[in-house]
Amino acid sequence: MIPREVLKKIRMIELRTNRLVSERMAGQYHSVFKGQGMNFDEVREYQPGDDVRSIDWNVTARMNHPFVKKFVEERELTVVLVVDLSGSGLFGSGDRSKREQAAEIASVLAFSAIRNNDKVGLILFTDRVEKYVPPRKGRRHVLRVIREILMHEPVHHGTDLTAALDYMAHVIHQRAIVVVISDFLGESAPSRKQIDAHLRRSVVLSHSLRQSSLAALRQANRRHDVVAVQIVDRYELRMPALGHLVLKDAETGEVVEIDTGDERRRNSFAGKQARFQSDLRRLLDSAKIDSIQLMADQEYASALARFFETREKRRRRG
Repeated sequence: MIPREVLKKIRMIELRTNRLVSERMAGQYHSVFKGQGMNFDEVREYQPGDDVRSIDWNVTARMNHPFVKKFVEERELTVVLVVDLSGSGLFGSGDRSKREQAAEIASVLAFSAIRNNDKVGLILFTDRVEKYVPPRKGRRHVLRVIREILMHEPVHHGTDLTAALDYMAHVIHQRAIVVVISDFLGESAPSRKQIDAHLRRSVVLSHSLRQSSLAALRQANRRHDVVAVQIVDRYELRMPALGHLVLKDAETGEVVEIDTGDERRRNSFAGKQARFQSDLRRLLDSAKIDSIQLMADQEYASALARFFETREKRRRRG
């Protein structure tokens, strides 16, 4: 039985994202994510301006009049959403947690996919794969995907992207669009620190992707079209000045005490986070993986639209 408040949340996500998809995203999705080839459709009479290389010489000879072959894009794609459900996903310093934002982003992509008659699959992971939903089409399937992201209770709390990508390689055999939705902050030591439940704030310390995860991303991108969506909270980039706090690691349970009123500590933290974000972008770029950073409690439509536009322009140039 799905709790009423969860049903309400799913319905609100559907309403918001469906409107966004109808107004902006479905067309951009179609332009950015292409099919795997072209299929023959029909022949028609040659018209001025047609590419002479498309002339069907056999039909032209029979009809004594030039005809050209018409092809259509092999459109049906598979979109696999690989969503991080590690412990820090429940954190949010604003009105929305990172996990709720992940559900909205997944919803936008999933509804865009089914508008284009594509399939959508889901892999939920922590330090192991928690749930797999095979790719299918249709609105009811997309609503199930959203429900699983919001409602699934992870058995574990750590993060292991390599395990998720290895699992995907065994269950997704055809080329797919793979969207990894994660904060990418639990992939290395030292671990992230989350302020206790009473304050519901977090600060994060992390350095870089594990080498195994980077290798797994490279391998996945050779076979699929991989996109990385990083969802972070503002307090994971800049430490808030909240005085002495007791911090609890969301994934390991480690507890420490810290003085967030220390300006030098806050500046040091901000510098480390800036370097981490720069390193993360560099590593993803080196793996030729397109990426976007979205904030947990901020409007994402414009940023996502700009990302699609930039990606399409770059693909055209390439």
